[in-house]
Parts: sequence; C-alpha cells; structure tokens
Amino acid sequence: MMLKDEYPKYEESLSHPMYTCLRVNTLKISVEEFLEISPFKLTPVPWTKNGFYYDASVDTPSKHPFYYAGLYYLQEPSACLPAATLPIEENDKVLDLCAAPGGKSTELATHLGSKGLLVSNDISASRLKALQKNIEVFGIKNSIITCETPESLSSVFKAYFDKILIDAPCSGEGMFRKSGAMITAWEQNGNDKFIAIQRSILKEAVKMLKPGGSILYSTCTFDPGEDEKQVLYLKELFPGLRIEPIDSYDGFVPGNPEWAESEDDSLKNTYHLFPHKIKGEGHFVALLKSYEESDRCPTVSDYSIKAYKNNIPEIEDFLSHVNIDKDYAYEFRNNKLYMVPKNSPELSGKRIMRRGVYLGELKKNRFEPSQSFAMILGENDFDNKISFSADDPRVYKYLKGETLDLSDYSGLNKGWVLILVDKYPLGFGKLTGDTLKNKYLPGWRMMS
Repeated sequence: MMLKDEYPKYEESLSHPMYTCLRVNTLKISVEEFLEISPFKLTPVPWTKNGFYYDASVDTPSKHPFYYAGLYYLQEPSACLPAATLPIEENDKVLDLCAAPGGKSTELATHLGSKGLLVSNDISASRLKALQKNIEVFGIKNSIITCETPESLSSVFKAYFDKILIDAPCSGEGMFRKSGAMITAWEQNGNDKFIAIQRSILKEAVKMLKPGGSILYSTCTFDPGEDEKQVLYLKELFPGLRIEPIDSYDGFVPGNPEWAESEDDSLKNTYHLFPHKIKGEGHFVALLKSYEESDRCPTVSDYSIKAYKNNIPEIEDFLSHVNIDKDYAYEFRNNKLYMVPKNSPELSGKRIMRRGVYLGELKKNRFEPSQSFAMILGENDFDNKISFSADDPRVYKYLKGETLDLSDYSGLNKGWVLILVDKYPLGFGKLTGDTLKNKYLPGWRMMS
C-alpha cells in the first residue's frame, strides 16, 4: 500500500550491503579537528552535522585507538536522525526514555555540552551496561542513568523535561537488511504487540513534558500503525501538542495522512526513511511541541548532595594533580568519590545506575581513580601524563591491558600516569621505576 510501484526497488535494496557511519564526539573534538587526524575516508551524512559514512570493507574504526578515546560513536546512518532533529537548547533538561545502547544519548549530550541535564533510561538492566559504557567513554558529566519503567519515571518527573526523545521499541521492519533475525521476529510478533507497548510509553511520556517542551518520536519501522497513528495518539493524549516541521533531505518521504486513515495534513511534517531512497536503513521521525497553556510545574525536588569535605589526604593528594571542574559538586559515599551535576533531581527509591561521574575509590589508605575519571579529562587536566601517537605499538599494548616498559621515556613522576593517544586520554597507569602497571578497565580492553 505504501510503496506501490516502488516496492521492487525496495525489495532489491535489501540485498545490498548496509551503510556504515561514525559520528564525531564534539564534546572532545571538533568536526574540523577530527577530519584533520582521521585515518579513514569519510563522506558526510546529510542529516547530521557530525556524522560520516565510511567503507566497512576498507576501514575498521572500532579497532582504532581513537574509538577507545571516545572521539566517535559507530551508528547506523538513519539512526543519527532523531537526536540530530530534537532542538536542544542550553540548560535544557532532556530525557532519553528508551536509551540503550546509547547512540542517541551520546548525541543529545553533545548538543547539551556541559550545561543542563540528561536522564538516560532503559527498562532493561542488561542493555544498560552498554549505555553506561558509551556515556562514560564519551566523557559525559551531566547525566543520570536510570533503569525504570515509564510509569515509574512519570510518577516523579511530572512536567519536568524540556525535551524528550522516544526511540520506541518497534517491529523493526526498517532493519531487515541489518539482521535476518529482525525478519523472524517480525513474522512472529507482527505489529500489534509493539503498538500496545508504544502507546503505554507515550501515555507516560506526555506527563513528563514541560509546557512549551518538545517530544521527538521515532521508530525503525514503516508501519503507519506504529508511526503516523501513534503521532495522532500522542495528539489525542495531549491536545496542546502540534507536529512541527523538520528539515527534509533528498529521499525523505513525508508522512501520509491517508496511511493513517486521517485528514490531519500536519502528518506531512513527519518523515519516513526507506533504504531504497537514502543511504541508510528504514526509520520514521516526528517532532511535536507543546503549545499548552498551563501552570503545571515540576514536582520533583532537588537531590540533597552529600558534599565531599575536602578532608581526606589520599584524595586531596590525587586531586592536586587534576584540573578540577568547578561546575559540579563532589560527593563521597561508601568510600567512593562522585562528581554530581548540581541540578540533580531527587530520585529516592528509583534504580539509578549512575548519577554524574564515578571518580574513584579510597582503598587501604590510597585513592584509585576510575576509568570514567580518565575519560572526562582533557589533554591539560592531569600533570603526570604520556601521549603516544596512534601508530605507536604501546598504545595497543595498553588497550589490551599489558604492562608497559617506559625505560626509553623520561619526564614522568612515579605514581599515577594519564595515558593519551595523540593528546586524547585513554586511561590511567601506575609507574614504578621504568614499568607502567596497566590500570585500563578490564571490561573495556581491546580483544586481540
């Protein structure tokens, strides 16, 4: 019904290789700076300023040290669109409601910069492990990672968020080229199961939106029941919502009121991406803004930070070597030190995987910095450091967890050393004599 005469072209496109993309982490490096040092042949993805196609048959960015330094995220090109479309402003409070594995959260964070607050949530505890790692690799400071149902979050965050992104669980029709398992799952589950899940999510999401805020709804499917009709459902739930125009690019297909059995022409401001018309997989995106006239106010209180008192010698000694960020509060709990966004909400009783950044732990009269501490630092934020070039074999030895011989290197003090690749931090090591004991997080290590 949707593609008509174009269906053979769509079907034929499923036999083609997938397009691959990397998205530059502008929290750590500008696009211009990255293009100067990139060892890959890159061409721009039209709908995102920091996304680039690469040829997976030629390059393997996931094996390059820059990947481990968090300079980019590897993402399917069409999946870059939702986070690039949500209009983030400075100091916004942003919710990524179905966040794992973190592609959209990491991009939302680059738009926020160090201001505002990002709450990244997923109902699956196992999927949150990947989300947490990606947020930590990117060096994101102003985030909270939660593992809750939408109903649980909406009970706390009434009218709280300026922007909400819902990349909803869906039947996955747009991912058939990516995975044969998606075809099997679609055949088994159809669309009805996901329509019900999506509606349950949307019903709670609108409760968390501030008057004047925006919701970005997206799926990786084509079915109007999961796409256009769900946008109409959102409007029914919250009459103050209007579908906003978004930028269109070559090959984008406007939403069709007829597909949704509707006369609402504003559905033409939504877009489908089909793999036979663009260089990417299938996707759907809709942006809605609240024009509600209401005095609804947030009800969540501020988190009561248990401030670190600057009185532990081992921690003070380590921090004396670090350029400390003054825009955050420091909290010491259970012998662990955290850097916490000052505008954090109180979430007592909720499952929080991380609030801000875990900096390290006090152990037997010594302070051991965390891997995530290293990832928020810049080139000049630690005074005892060594920077290897990307082609230095010692970089790969470090990323594999090996001990390093630094007998040919002078200028380092014993103790904690920050390891960098071309001035971008990778992690810590501990120097004794000429030997650097590797402290790179075991779960992050490069496989041989």
